[in-house]
Amino acid sequence: MIVHLLGVPMDLGSGRRGVDMGPSAIRIAGLADQLRELGHKVVDDGDIAIKNMEELKVGDVRARYLGEIARASRLVARKVESIIGKGHFPLVLGGDHSIAVGTVSGIAAFARRQGKKLGLIWVDAHGDINTPETSPSGNIHGMPLAALLGDGPEELTGIGAAESKISPRNVALVGIRSLDQGEKVRLKRNGAQVHTMSDIDRHGIHRIMKKALAHVTKGTDYVHVSFDLDAVDPTVAPGVGTPVKGGLDYREAHLIMEILADSGAMTSLELVEVNPILDDRNASAVFAVELVQSAFGKKIL
Repeated sequence: MIVHLLGVPMDLGSGRRGVDMGPSAIRIAGLADQLRELGHKVVDDGDIAIKNMEELKVGDVRARYLGEIARASRLVARKVESIIGKGHFPLVLGGDHSIAVGTVSGIAAFARRQGKKLGLIWVDAHGDINTPETSPSGNIHGMPLAALLGDGPEELTGIGAAESKISPRNVALVGIRSLDQGEKVRLKRNGAQVHTMSDIDRHGIHRIMKKALAHVTKGTDYVHVSFDLDAVDPTVAPGVGTPVKGGLDYREAHLIMEILADSGAMTSLELVEVNPILDDRNASAVFAVELVQSAFGKKIL
């Protein structure tokens, strides 16, 4: 397999600086070498150029830095569409979770041209399904899933020439433990499958992932996995954009990736919200690389 890396050093969607250094931290942790050791060829497309916060105006405080985030998302979408069009596996490194607007829009555009459908597994502590009207902060990293489902600013929903990139019937959220009120209302209404940490505690991650995979593969041809490292407990991954206690433990996170590898269903992956400023000797980026290894076939025996 040819794994095609693309870095998106975005921190404009976040309320906390530092996640723009995530792609570098993950590369420094040995991502490419570890993938090659597993027998994969690696192509690294470098990083998308994104303006610094200091160069920009906030704009609408309900959707901060929307203009630059939308510009970068359009560029990411074109890059990812080209990568998957070459038959390569897109592995996108963030950056805050607003980058998913570009990643998924690019894959969805390619799938649509082929007359095919996309499924999405969203591994995250948060729903990221706010709009400017429901977001308490105005930070766009809390809005990408809403935008991909066709809700939110036209600058984001219009990327890739279609308002809705994916049907909620083809979306599963895993590891959820922090939702705003508006997100709760939207998720109850739209039909996406939601697996909270309470569900994982009760039923186990293996059963939850089997259910999520069955949901996102039904009637679809591609499966994108968007993995926010804050889904993992801060004791395992301290250097993340928005840490929340009570997340996935070390083995649960790895088992998610191992199940994805065994299924053969995953056709693209992004890792987001690694924040080296908050990290301990790059431990979170090292853990992110370990997760990628599991997703690409590394086994205990």
